[in-house]
Amino acid sequence: MGYRIFNWGWKFPSPQQTFQAFYDGFTEGPLWGAIVASLRRLLISFAISIALGTTLGFLFARYRFLDQTFGFLVVALQTVPSIAWLPFAIIWFGLNDTAVIFITTIGATWTMSMASRTGIMNISPIHLRAARMMGAGNGFRMFYQVMVPAAFPHLMTGIRVAWAFAWRALVAGELVARGVGLGQMLQDSRDIGDTATILCIVIVIAIIGTLSDHLCFKRLEDRIMLRFGNIK
Repeated sequence: MGYRIFNWGWKFPSPQQTFQAFYDGFTEGPLWGAIVASLRRLLISFAISIALGTTLGFLFARYRFLDQTFGFLVVALQTVPSIAWLPFAIIWFGLNDTAVIFITTIGATWTMSMASRTGIMNISPIHLRAARMMGAGNGFRMFYQVMVPAAFPHLMTGIRVAWAFAWRALVAGELVARGVGLGQMLQDSRDIGDTATILCIVIVIAIIGTLSDHLCFKRLEDRIMLRFGNIK
């Protein structure tokens, strides 16, 4: 028994096995299909969470009553891991894409709402008064023409963090969902003890997350900070 516990070669795949898992996964296995399916769910959930989070943040910043009641609840919900909602998702939607999208959306919405709230509340009242004097009013036009651009630095930070939370929640949700996906491949590989494929999928998840952050969100954040970072 002691030999098996400390025999890392028996537990952990070799580089050759991992490389073979990469090769088989991309040439013969379902790895490409799993990546596409996971990214499709992720993009749908991310778009929903950005829309919901930005709207909630605007409402919290605009209406003190909502901020002190439901806003406090959102802060509490932000501390709850999104995977904790998985039993509800299974009961409400079943083991399907809708449950995964729900879990992923929950994982990113609260972070986005707090970031947008902070960004909008930090807009200088002088800018808002100037916008009203120029005819922006107090409605939707003020929101998307003045408040959103002025809050871009905080919004972009929130988007970047929300993407990371959504990516983690997605894989966790796919572990129990039916169908194709990176999380489901992890579960299937665990069931048969295929540690090489497990490590391969973990590396793919890390690579996709890192590339999307550095090549997309970080560059976009740098440009936005350069253009709008002087807004206080």
